[in-house]
Amino acid sequence: MWIYEKKLQYPVRVSKCDVRMAKFLIEQYGGADGELAAALRYLNQRYTVPDKVIGLLNDIGTEELAHLEMIATMVYKLTKDATPEEMEKCGLGAHYANHDKALFYNNAAGVPWTATYIQAKGDPIADLYEDIAAEEKARATYQWLINMTDDTDLKDSLSFLREREIVHSQRFREAVEILKEERERKKVF
Repeated sequence: MWIYEKKLQYPVRVSKCDVRMAKFLIEQYGGADGELAAALRYLNQRYTVPDKVIGLLNDIGTEELAHLEMIATMVYKLTKDATPEEMEKCGLGAHYANHDKALFYNNAAGVPWTATYIQAKGDPIADLYEDIAAEEKARATYQWLINMTDDTDLKDSLSFLREREIVHSQRFREAVEILKEERERKKVF
């Protein structure tokens, strides 16, 4: 059973229209290390891991969907009052021509999302190391996004997301240690 609470995981506020920042945030919407790729990666990997970590992948995968919703809200709020001219000036002219202000899964450079962003080796430890790397890359991207804005409200939401990436990385590291201990006990490699 899945229960959706009709509110964001953390409040999203922005203090001004900022199309330039929205363009950069799109990276976390449809980029290789963004929230969609992470959610789908973890929700897919849960089918090839031991029972001990299925719940972890499910929990973090669904939380990543909540993060995707937060990013979508940020982009919407940053662009809702933008003119077509402002969209074009900030490098979103092609996006506007194709989608108006609708969200579309692509990265900050406009490259469409692809399933090749999702890694799944089938070896639980290898997959968890991939997940740790994904979380660390997302953490770094959030820090760089924080560095690129002077909007204190936006920084607050981005800081929340950055901190959640750190927690996810730590949880995946713990899961690796659990699985390594289990492999050592069973002498299976």
